[in-house]
Amino acid sequence: MCQKAIYPGTFDPITNGHIDIIRRATKVFHEVVVAVAHNPQKKPLFSVRERVGMLKEATKDMDNVTVADFSGLVVNYALKHNIPVLIRGARMVSDFEYEFQMALSNRKLSSEIETVFLMPSEQYSYLSSKLLKEAAMLGADLSSFLPDYVQRKLTQKLRRKR
Repeated sequence: MCQKAIYPGTFDPITNGHIDIIRRATKVFHEVVVAVAHNPQKKPLFSVRERVGMLKEATKDMDNVTVADFSGLVVNYALKHNIPVLIRGARMVSDFEYEFQMALSNRKLSSEIETVFLMPSEQYSYLSSKLLKEAAMLGADLSSFLPDYVQRKLTQKLRRKR
């Protein structure tokens, strides 16, 4: 078992698919750092603080998971914190092309960081935060896709934006 890995993302909001990837990672790595990206280009609905809070709630029963946030390149964060493995979730073949480009770019930036792809359970393979936010705006019941507390926060946030 490898010592430490980082699972970076925007997590806006965290989905059951993200949680599935985190659980899978905890079976492979002694320590998993879930890192929330400060990524204003994506125009997240939730603040970094809110996303970190939701992730802490989602992972509170996972002893070998810590939640952090970062700015800049994930490889720089990983190097600074001695994290040799970067975890990426690959849902569909369409994801893989983008993720493969990212993995090769990260390898070029730092050959010390290895990327590992994990696939979610089939029931989560089509989930994306973006699609779930759109469905929530249209009043969809997202209870099978999001933890209850995340669905409540999403509903509250969308009501305030109207």
